[in-house]
Formats: sequence, structure tokens, C-alpha cells
Amino acid sequence: MKKNLHRFGVSMSKDLLALLDDLVEAKGFANRSQAIADMVRNELVEYRGKIGNRKIAGTITIVFDHHKRNLQTLLTSIQHDYGEHIISTLHAHLNHNNCMEILAVRGQANIIKQLADRLITAKGVKHGKLTMTTTGEYHDH
Repeated sequence: MKKNLHRFGVSMSKDLLALLDDLVEAKGFANRSQAIADMVRNELVEYRGKIGNRKIAGTITIVFDHHKRNLQTLLTSIQHDYGEHIISTLHAHLNHNNCMEILAVRGQANIIKQLADRLITAKGVKHGKLTMTTTGEYHDH
């Protein structure tokens, strides 16, 4: 893997470098290069998620009142509409009234965002969030 590494120089202010060193230590990175590479990967995931036809993976987390009439049926129906994009689901009972569902998803960013929006905006959903990550395939740039 080291044969694929390329060196380049980065210039930044002394203050910013000190903050970077604090981050390296706090997060337990082996060195600055590892921290910077991690930041670049995170930024690329965010950027690619905004490009509609790029493949992403991620999770959609929703918290909802399971007593809300017809909500569970609606959420299930939406999930069935996107069945090929849902890898797995987890349903957890948080307390007497509230449940949480976590969906592992994969597919084109625009479709995954559409699925997340439909679930999150369903009446009775109290909170929702789409977290995007990479599929691990970097050759699509």
C-alpha cells in the first residue's frame, strides 16, 4: 500500500498547525498525514454525496412515536418502495412511546436522499438523520 503514497507539501499558519497537532493527539492519529488524509476522505464523502449519480453508503436513523396512527404502515411502505437500496434495518424500542429505526443503505446519492427525506418527513417522525459515507470504491472520480 505504501507504494501508492505520494508526498506533497502543505503550508499553513503556525496557529493552525498547532490546532492540527492537537487534533492528531486527541483523536489518536499516528501522524499529521493520517489526520489530513482522514479529513480529505470526509470532505470527499460530503462532496460526492451532493453529486446525484455517485454511489454512496450510509445510514438513515429515525425516531418516531409508534402510537401514531398508520405511521408504522407508512414507514414500511416507503421502505418497500426502496427495497433494493436498503441493506439492513434495525428496530429498537426506546421507551413506551418511541421507537428508533436505523436503515443501512447503499445506492445513488440522489435516491438515498429521496428515501431519507420521505422517511424523515413522515408525520409522526420526531427526528431523523441521513449519514453518508463511501462505498469504498474510489475509482469513480
